Amino acid sequence: MRNASRPSRRGGSQGLGPGGMFRRSGGATKVFVLGGDGFCGWPTSLRLSNLGHDVVILDNLSRRNIDNELEVGSLTPISTPGVRVRTWQELTGKSLRYERVDVAQDYARLLELIVTEKPDAIVHFAEQRAAPYSMKSSAHKRYTVDNNTNATHNVLAAMVESGLDVHLVHLGTMGVYGYGTAGMKIPEGYLKVEVKTDDGRTVEQEILYPTNPGSVYHMTKTLDQLLFFYYAKNDRLRITDLHQGIVWGTNTAETNLDERLINRFDYDGDYGTVLNRFLMEAAVGFPLTVHGTGGQTRAFIHIQDTVRCVELALENPPQKGDRVSIINQMTETHRVRDLAALIAQLTGAEIAYVPNPRKEDAENDLHVRNDTFLGLGLAPTKLADGLLVEVTEIARKYAGRADLSKIPSTSTWTRDNRPGDPALALEREKVEKA
Repeated sequence: MRNASRPSRRGGSQGLGPGGMFRRSGGATKVFVLGGDGFCGWPTSLRLSNLGHDVVILDNLSRRNIDNELEVGSLTPISTPGVRVRTWQELTGKSLRYERVDVAQDYARLLELIVTEKPDAIVHFAEQRAAPYSMKSSAHKRYTVDNNTNATHNVLAAMVESGLDVHLVHLGTMGVYGYGTAGMKIPEGYLKVEVKTDDGRTVEQEILYPTNPGSVYHMTKTLDQLLFFYYAKNDRLRITDLHQGIVWGTNTAETNLDERLINRFDYDGDYGTVLNRFLMEAAVGFPLTVHGTGGQTRAFIHIQDTVRCVELALENPPQKGDRVSIINQMTETHRVRDLAALIAQLTGAEIAYVPNPRKEDAENDLHVRNDTFLGLGLAPTKLADGLLVEVTEIARKYAGRADLSKIPSTSTWTRDNRPGDPALALEREKVEKA
């Protein structure tokens, strides 16, 4: 990967913009945030706006519609997009707009906005982001593939058709690497290999790290990676793909400014990330649901570091003609049962080992390189930094909004897997003992 420590200047008429990004003469950098109403997109939009950039959110509110489908909402009371935007403008006077657009389906509108608004950068969060949701049924699998793959390809095709030099920053996932034990530190996107030829020579190559998706959701992210590889090669698009770990936490400095700006907090079995779900379970007196042995090791990152990493990626784009810049966006790794023990010690909660609804290794090790963002100045937020208490307090504050029946993970990967429901596990245990 190229040294990304210096931002790319895209024309003599541009000057140094806020936060180190380059901007047009007489105006701030314009950034589209696709999926800017979501869990990662909303705090990112506020952060970029707070830095002085001209931010336009494009979102079709599909995540809010999924709340209606699943009959479970955010634990925190999130405001409507209109209220969010107006509140931000009233408090700060800074630029933020919202356009309702389905990036996966309305290509003409997406292209029109790119051509007329001429964004300097596009941050792409506009994908169905939950692995369990993608495995609920054939319909959910098809929707995830259709939505995620179409959204990414529409963005790339529109960038080419517009003729503009736009930097695309995409939120990918560490899950493209798979969660088996690799036996080494997983590199940032590319793997050096040696191939022995028939005549005994050794040929060295650097290839995309072999993918090993663990769900339909993760599979769509591997398809994204191939699309990026092709368009960077064929059309010389400037693309940064962030392979992110599991996000924990809820708020950032900007979302904490006003209750109406609060970020969403998902706790249900489909969208609740493991650490946030543990903290919420502890807050409402529900046992911490550990799937299988809890030996799964995962990469984690706090939401405020997610926002910071996107900022750093925008400030340090690849040059036109470079290969895709792939950066591992994580700050630490933990084994799930160790996290449960940490939360139990912090809160006094009980731990329940339940069937694993996923098809995955019962135990794995995970070692990841994250040199790029550390080299660019990221100061990681770690679990030991005290923010676990802050998230626990948020969970307790809004515990009355929780529907306890929605906590267990009931979406199963195969017919042989069983839901991760403590009540069902207890019933089965009673039957087996009888």
